[in-house]
Amino acid sequence: MARIFIISNRVSVPSHPRLTSAGGLEVVLRATLRNNKCVWVGWSGVAVDETSDVQVHHQSVDGNDYVVTDLARQDFEEYYNGFANRVLWPVLHYRQDLAEFTRRDMSGYMRVNDRFADVLIPQLKPSDLIWVHDYHLMPLARVLRARGLTNRIGFFLHIPMPPPEVVAAMPHHEKVVGALADYDLVGFQTETDTANFARYIARQLGSSPHLGTLPSGLRLGTFPVGIETARFARMATEGTEDETVARLSATTPGLVVGVDRLDYSKGLGLKFDAFEHLLKNHPEWCGQVTLLQITPKSRSAIAEYAAMEQELDTLSGRINADHGNVLWTPIRFVTRSYGRDKLAGFFRAARVGLVTPLRDGMNLVAKEYVAAQDQNDPGMLVLSEFAGAAADLRAALLVNPNDPESVASAIHRALVMPLAERKSRHKELMSAVRRTDISKWGERFISLLRKSPRQQEALAAE
Repeated sequence: MARIFIISNRVSVPSHPRLTSAGGLEVVLRATLRNNKCVWVGWSGVAVDETSDVQVHHQSVDGNDYVVTDLARQDFEEYYNGFANRVLWPVLHYRQDLAEFTRRDMSGYMRVNDRFADVLIPQLKPSDLIWVHDYHLMPLARVLRARGLTNRIGFFLHIPMPPPEVVAAMPHHEKVVGALADYDLVGFQTETDTANFARYIARQLGSSPHLGTLPSGLRLGTFPVGIETARFARMATEGTEDETVARLSATTPGLVVGVDRLDYSKGLGLKFDAFEHLLKNHPEWCGQVTLLQITPKSRSAIAEYAAMEQELDTLSGRINADHGNVLWTPIRFVTRSYGRDKLAGFFRAARVGLVTPLRDGMNLVAKEYVAAQDQNDPGMLVLSEFAGAAADLRAALLVNPNDPESVASAIHRALVMPLAERKSRHKELMSAVRRTDISKWGERFISLLRKSPRQQEALAAE
């Protein structure tokens, strides 16, 4: 039986809390890991001072194997903090103006992709499938093909794919984004992302931007990521018994909730501006509604992210000082992490879910908020039209996050929306969430990868 090799920057090794967590990737891959013989390969979370001290660690848990490698500190800085997060992350989120390209960082990025290939190749058999995840490892298939591998290799991009005009602004884009053409199957979150990449490849080849003109052996597909709908709904119901959730629900009946990682792509400053516009334009809500914004810290080693947290602290503090009183704090800005069970309870207690990123591959918080609601008295989702989830969740109140006054109007509309309309919209939203349930996501991708023509062509040529 062919094994599935999952390759990603981060790996979640069960029963090994010291190793770095894959976060949401662990959840979306859970069914794949449960139903297949898998080998998960990635970074150990350890950066060592000397290349000679780099070690590879092996572990087997529940029938699956986990292979993780340390990285030299310089390689990690250039690959992860450098090229991946200072170039690829902003460019793929349509913010090429924030990209800080250096040849040194790109060299480190390529070096780590070579390192992953060094770890992967000795483990492989010809029948094994390889599934690479996200922007950290875009060139990996090209590295493997150059070493003679003919295995079927798939890639899934969890973040947005911008139009070719944006991608082409990145120096040496053809060596990174262009390297995706060496995969057998490349998957994206939305039809827009898929079409953008098809246009990019056509631009590179000088051909017509249609899927039928892709390089031989390359397939593209749209695979919107979902959530474990029934499980999350159950956690939300059980979460109402949690003491913290119960106190929050009792003391904050007009709760507006937002959960976003600390990142400029989330548009948190504009979200706070929108909430202030709500208080200015509808003073009847003063003392009656509270924005709970949970924003776990991320990439704190990067100075810009520390500055971003300080700016948000200052902005929320100014809004609270201008509009709050001794009995009411308009914005509760929290930078600690909460477990999914606790978040599910917070979502169920909230009258409004406020999900307004400037750009997002999917944004599963939107789908989790929907799944967490009481169908007999559901809250309302206010969702950025630039989140991938907006393609599925058309019954949400869709907004342009760059227009805080319009977002404020949508929050007001959500707060005053009649029960009948909320129930009708929630029924449609819940149907969309169930339709993209994560239980079948991995198998959809793997089944199409198995049918890839590239390996069949290679065999025919022998």
